[in-house]
Amino acid sequence: MATILIVDDHPGFRLEARQPLEAEGFSVIGEAADGTAALSVAARERPDVVLLDIGLPDIDGFAVADQLASVQPPICVILTSSRDGSIYGGRIGATTAAGFLPKDELTGDAIRSLMGGD
Repeated sequence: MATILIVDDHPGFRLEARQPLEAEGFSVIGEAADGTAALSVAARERPDVVLLDIGLPDIDGFAVADQLASVQPPICVILTSSRDGSIYGGRIGATTAAGFLPKDELTGDAIRSLMGGD
């Protein structure tokens, strides 16, 4: 069972994401409301996947993804946003993240696909 850390500054989204992901076979081992907490929880819990909101109140998701890229063994980072990915221009493609998922398209299958499975 793949483990996942959900990082988003909205508690409602964290809950909305947690329930279906757990129902689809993921083990949500942590949540964080900002980038600093995300880095701390990721270092402590060592999730397989970090579902990472781009718009965080302290450090944006791109910077968090870059910092997580140096963690060994590697953690799969998937960026998410309620905004259309096109507004970020080339930043999504230039990041170390495995990919981008709009929040309204979040499913376990979509995450597995970005992880390189199924």
